[in-house]
Amino acid sequence: MRSDGDVPVTIPRGPAREAAEDELSKPMYHENDPSPLRRLLDWVWERVGDLLDAAAGATPGGWVGLAVVALLVVLLLTGLRLRMGALRRAPGTGGSAALFDDRPRSADQHRAAAERHADAGRWSEALQERMRALVRSLEERALLDPRPGRTADEAAAEAARALPGHAEALYAAALAFDEVTYAERPADRAAYIRLRDLDHAVRRSRPRLADDRATAETTGATTGGDAA
Repeated sequence: MRSDGDVPVTIPRGPAREAAEDELSKPMYHENDPSPLRRLLDWVWERVGDLLDAAAGATPGGWVGLAVVALLVVLLLTGLRLRMGALRRAPGTGGSAALFDDRPRSADQHRAAAERHADAGRWSEALQERMRALVRSLEERALLDPRPGRTADEAAAEAARALPGHAEALYAAALAFDEVTYAERPADRAAYIRLRDLDHAVRRSRPRLADDRATAETTGATTGGDAA
């Protein structure tokens, strides 16, 4: 740069840089700059794009192959979800909720509710109420101690000791209750009929009491001794 007398004007590098930075820091030069959030999002998308480009480069067929793999994964997860239903907590680990709610009702009241649901075709609700009727009936017969917070699995295990002839059916009923209640698998008419028939059979069954078990053990021991 020269003055009117052709004398060159020299500005040191440091002050020149500072002057340029001061000039460029004026708001007029940054009116159209993106916001900090926009810059952050742009940076994130650039990193995601780099990752996808790397994955596409490592996948046979490039982007088409990557899309096919992603579609297969989605279909696989969807199939597993439909096959397994909602995740159910394992019984006996504190994950199952109580069988009864806070409104105590008799076995006959639960049976009446079950039949109302069955008449309306609400098989899941009917099955739940019939299971509650079965367990409440065992409590009313003093075969189970009334206990708040009892689960269907616990009730089946306790009832099976008093009614060993129905043990398998009791465990199956508890499983059906859990699947309807926790896994959200809908019940059907056949499942409800099986539980209804079990309820009727249990009501007619003679429990295996402690005296019966003691007699059976004594008889077995005597028979064994005679045979010896």
